Amino acid sequence: MEQRLSFVTLAVRDLAASRAFYIDGLGWEPDLQAPDVLMFRVADKVILSLWDAESFEAEVGVPPSYGTPPLTLAHNLRTKKGVDSVLETARRLGAEVRGAQEREWGGYSGYFSDPDGFRWEICFNPGVIGQSVLP
Repeated sequence: MEQRLSFVTLAVRDLAASRAFYIDGLGWEPDLQAPDVLMFRVADKVILSLWDAESFEAEVGVPPSYGTPPLTLAHNLRTKKGVDSVLETARRLGAEVRGAQEREWGGYSGYFSDPDGFRWEICFNPGVIGQSVLP
């Protein structure tokens, strides 16, 4: 198996709320909209898929619980100002936001939660690896 990631799929309780948050609120453009799924190209060869929870369970099986999973999705930006701007947009959309701050690893980041509680880290990572993921 090649070392790569092609899709990240998240099961969501209310696809309409996710659509309003990601498309109407954050301004994302979907690559696919179907009755039970939204797909967004988030990198050259990576898709974020938001699936209606019932459809997800029918195909994948029932997950152990719907508590917030111990993971984050991260969006790296070129500037600290960009971080603050995205977090403010999420706040205006009603997201729970943890404000950005300087991090001991040398970056600047904060967090917001989408309508299903998935946490997004919004960050400025000035290091080599952080700069390598910017478009």
